[in-house]
Amino acid sequence: MSIRKLLTEEIDSFVSGNPIYQDNEQRWQYLFESYIGGEAYRDGNHLTRYQLETDGEYTARLLATPLDNHCQSVVSVYNSFLFRDEPNRMYGTLENIPEVESFLEDSDLDGRTLNAFMKDAATWSSVFGHCWILMAKPNTNANTRAEELNQGVRPYLNLITPLMMLDWSYSRSANGVYRLDYIKYIEEINGSIRTIKEWTPEVIKTTTVDLDDSTVNEEVEEENQLGIIPAICVYNKKSTVRGMGVSDLADISDAQKMIYNLNSEIEQGIRLDGHPSLVATPNTNIGSGAGAVIHMSEDLDPALRPYILDHGGSNIDSILKTKQAIVENIDKMANTGAVRATESRTMSGVAMETEFALLNARLSEKADNLELAEEQLWRLFALYQGYIWDGMVDYPDSFGIKDVANDIRLMLETRKTVTNPKLIDLLEYEIAESHFGEEKLAEVDMTVEPHTMTNPETGEQRLVTTYIEHEALQQQGWSHEV
Repeated sequence: MSIRKLLTEEIDSFVSGNPIYQDNEQRWQYLFESYIGGEAYRDGNHLTRYQLETDGEYTARLLATPLDNHCQSVVSVYNSFLFRDEPNRMYGTLENIPEVESFLEDSDLDGRTLNAFMKDAATWSSVFGHCWILMAKPNTNANTRAEELNQGVRPYLNLITPLMMLDWSYSRSANGVYRLDYIKYIEEINGSIRTIKEWTPEVIKTTTVDLDDSTVNEEVEEENQLGIIPAICVYNKKSTVRGMGVSDLADISDAQKMIYNLNSEIEQGIRLDGHPSLVATPNTNIGSGAGAVIHMSEDLDPALRPYILDHGGSNIDSILKTKQAIVENIDKMANTGAVRATESRTMSGVAMETEFALLNARLSEKADNLELAEEQLWRLFALYQGYIWDGMVDYPDSFGIKDVANDIRLMLETRKTVTNPKLIDLLEYEIAESHFGEEKLAEVDMTVEPHTMTNPETGEQRLVTTYIEHEALQQQGWSHEV
């Protein structure tokens, strides 16, 4: 075996992943394309190829087929609830450290705030099942904190997707705690140039390789000043394999792929209806376009006269119904049927409550994993700065998912049947709270000076003590005396 071939195999092995990575790389790429959509999905050739279809025909069908991107829609719904309210952070001993404010405003030295960074981490962990966050701090000649501040040196974050994390391993210490003892990931891709970084508790190694030339251009080693690998795995849901999570899109992406193929069938069906196939002998002279003239040989057998293959298009309606059923199945899988609907659906109150409860449970689990991940990040941040983390991070636990319009409608219907003034006050307050929100309502003085209001038609009198009741009765024509 030649030296050239040995070098090529060695470099190929170096830039490839561990067995877990190799087993899942193709699936991760598929999930990535399913979420990104557009050109990436089209280049993935996810349309089922017809028998005897040429490359040109297949490419034309790819270009003509639109993608209904339900994967991106589902992830966006989750994030809209998860980050509707900002997490609450208490920094403890880090409270007055100037680097904290800078870290919150620019966590990755690329302009992303910490909240925006964690939202990206939530997105990619939802897509792949997990992602990695690495916290690093540049090694400089600064000897004091003041010199570090002057140079702008502080810890920053790197978000690494599973497609970039080539290798990782854990070891179990004597006290039973699992610790990360090795990672290898692709830091940068520039054409055929790959920059690979390897971390151990002692050393950080950076290697630049050229895949075209099968050469190693540069190798740099530096001391790991922290003594541990400052990387954490952000799980969407934990699997049975350490360093692997469960994706939200595992099944949804397959359903989306089926819809994608159905869209192609619809396009093909419409095209066949508008441009049916004409069957003719090779010697028949056929014009093109509307009103084309067909010249047949005078001695042509009548049984061989040109005829049209009528498509009919009756299957398009069944395809559309199938698509709708698949979309409903996606909403069931994602527990988003009540929040992603673009038209009213017939659902009982119990069904809607169950749907909201399931979605709330799913979001609470995701929020707990993000909360755990960020607490680990702050521990690393404190360790880099020479402190011990004693703060707290709190993500929302409940997301108040309910159908406000339906609740208000039911309360308004109930109010028509209630005669007890105290119950009417309670219902009117609940209606106002549902419409304006508790915080907004707290800004309004809901009490008024007690007074009697009279129904001019029946003479009925009622003691009024709240602003809401006063306004409601006044709109009904009641008069009042203070």
